[in-house]
Amino acid sequence: MFVLTLLADSIRIPPHLLAKPTLTSVQTEIEKRYPNKIIVDVGLVICPYGPPVEVGDGILVPGDGGAHHQVIFQCVVFRPFVEEVLVGVVTESNESGVTVSVGGFFDHVFIPAYWMLNPSVYDEAKGLWVWTPTYDDDDEEEEEEEKETAEPVGNDIVKQEPGLEDDEEEVENGEGEEAEEGNRFEIEIGSEIRFKVKSVNFTRITTTMKGVQATTTSTTTTSSNTAAKPP
Repeated sequence: MFVLTLLADSIRIPPHLLAKPTLTSVQTEIEKRYPNKIIVDVGLVICPYGPPVEVGDGILVPGDGGAHHQVIFQCVVFRPFVEEVLVGVVTESNESGVTVSVGGFFDHVFIPAYWMLNPSVYDEAKGLWVWTPTYDDDDEEEEEEEKETAEPVGNDIVKQEPGLEDDEEEVENGEGEEAEEGNRFEIEIGSEIRFKVKSVNFTRITTTMKGVQATTTSTTTTSSNTAAKPP
């Protein structure tokens, strides 16, 4: 999820920082420029890591009182890899899917409807996605088979009292409703979920003669596994 990335850039030292040591001034400018910045095909920069690896000589540009240095430095970058399992908090839910926040610093995780756990349905009344798993009833079937194949012992006779069957049916129906409610898991706003990364998208915005254009690059993988899982 977090990786160390080596970056190179031209860092401008403004005039009021020229009196300080060059390494200190360069580090100050890197800390201003890079944290919380998304670099295409790299990731979201969290913070610089350590002092600069290499700082070139300062270059003066006509009409600019600052010094420009070619700098090589390291940064801690948030870059989840495909098929990685992360934990996040649901921030939004609609028919298209759910939006998840990771760590409180990255709010652009989207889980589309077709990647929700199967079977999942969208409850329009509550505005939430609901996972309704079905469990195997092997144990219940075995018990029923044992009852059917059981042989009577002795000559005991059981007398059915009036109204008992109705009571048993009501109890069974109540248990069925409770079981159905127990198999219903709502993905509420603010709830914590686990999800699997299926693609990482980067959007580059450029200004051309025709106007502003957005180009998206994506790293994806093909898999039939579900993406969202309850904690």
